[in-house]
Amino acid sequence: MKYFLFLSLSFFSLLSLASGEDTYKAVCSSCHATGLNKAPMVGDKKQWGKLIKEGQAHITSDGYHGVRAMPAKGGKPDLSVPEFASAVVYMANQAGANWSEPDEAMLKEINKRIAKKPSKS
Repeated sequence: MKYFLFLSLSFFSLLSLASGEDTYKAVCSSCHATGLNKAPMVGDKKQWGKLIKEGQAHITSDGYHGVRAMPAKGGKPDLSVPEFASAVVYMANQAGANWSEPDEAMLKEINKRIAKKPSKS
């Protein structure tokens, strides 16, 4: 019974960790796949080029707050910073960035920037 409980908890823990692509598909694609409300489309190097130059921490923290027509956290109030950051990495990399999944130092920088600015939500 102990082993079953452990395996069940491990399985559900893995399910709760969405990849950047999974988060993109579930949350971001409704705008970023179509360009709705002028959202930069995934894979569009021209639209993403300027954003990529701003840097990973900058665009992740700005997007987490909400920017232009984009709602905070992509409109998903319970989206965590690591999940959001992974989705940004996924989208930026589709347009030519070579960003890594955010490590502890990057998440610390992103959270520091987030704390400095009030959210749109």
